[in-house]
Amino acid sequence: MTERSIAPQAQPGDSLDVALRIKRLNELYGQDKVRNNLEILIEAARQRNESLDHILLYGPPGLGKTTIAHIVANEMDVNLKVTAGPAIERAGDLAAILTNMRKGDILFIDEIHRLGRAVEEILYPAMEDFALDFVIGKGPSARNIRLKLPRFTVIGATTRLALLTAPLRARFGAILRFDFYDQDALEHIVRRAAELTQVPYTDEGVREIARRARGTPRVALRLFRRVRDYAQVRAEGTITQEVAGEALALLEIDSLGLDSLDRLVLRSIIEKFGGGPVGLETIAASVSEESDTIMDVVEPYLLQLGFLERTPRGRIATPRAYEHLGIPYNGTQPNQPSQASLFEDTPSD
Repeated sequence: MTERSIAPQAQPGDSLDVALRIKRLNELYGQDKVRNNLEILIEAARQRNESLDHILLYGPPGLGKTTIAHIVANEMDVNLKVTAGPAIERAGDLAAILTNMRKGDILFIDEIHRLGRAVEEILYPAMEDFALDFVIGKGPSARNIRLKLPRFTVIGATTRLALLTAPLRARFGAILRFDFYDQDALEHIVRRAAELTQVPYTDEGVREIARRARGTPRVALRLFRRVRDYAQVRAEGTITQEVAGEALALLEIDSLGLDSLDRLVLRSIIEKFGGGPVGLETIAASVSEESDTIMDVVEPYLLQLGFLERTPRGRIATPRAYEHLGIPYNGTQPNQPSQASLFEDTPSD
């Protein structure tokens, strides 16, 4: 077990999230397929002295889609404008953004699947023809005016690829999928955070944080911050395995990274609905959470661990979930849908 303290330090005044964000593609650890594809796209655009093709990034939240947008802008040495689908309420809002774009600039739209239909109609010709179409006047005197735009790049990010309309998805030249990170990559991320913030640590302490990070860098960095606080107040400042374990136990995060909401969802399926199948809306109501939170935040990791199954009739808890929670498993899965799931409109959404 080795203790380390580190050299490069976050700049004063920077938020920790900004200070820890990587700036260049060669600093990206993990997501090898995404990195390799982006290296080719960026180098090809540089050699031709052209703007990048439009890029769509999709995958579970917290895996670095926003960070990639900043990296691409840095690599191309262009300006990055950041917005989100829900923030663009009217077509005029998007038109105002697009008319202020300069050649080569990047427009990053987070949660792009939540763009309104009228806004999408403006975005189609902007992405394909680099033009904005306006209708001036009404009735017989109405005129269509086309405003040319400089060539720019749209980078869209979504956690729900299936909710993107086919015409919008077809306008992206590159569609890149983000996967959960492996243990080595998460250890690298936590170790880098400790070094940048000059927090002493042991390899075992870093490993303990990474092991409970659910394969997600955002979660790993959040846990690191809380363990750092605990180490500073109660453990002489050094992150060891014991310190990390104690800090994460206070946060009710178990050895596999499940938090109280994860366990509540599993217990609800097992104890209230006989292990399932049960519909998503029923689960959400039973734990007083939004169904989107269950689908986007809780389910991906439970599915990855093999604790949950999605079926046409609803969600089913697997024997591994029973074992992890210490609940006896009777050896058979229910053959009939639960009473609650019979009243679900869309039990398998």
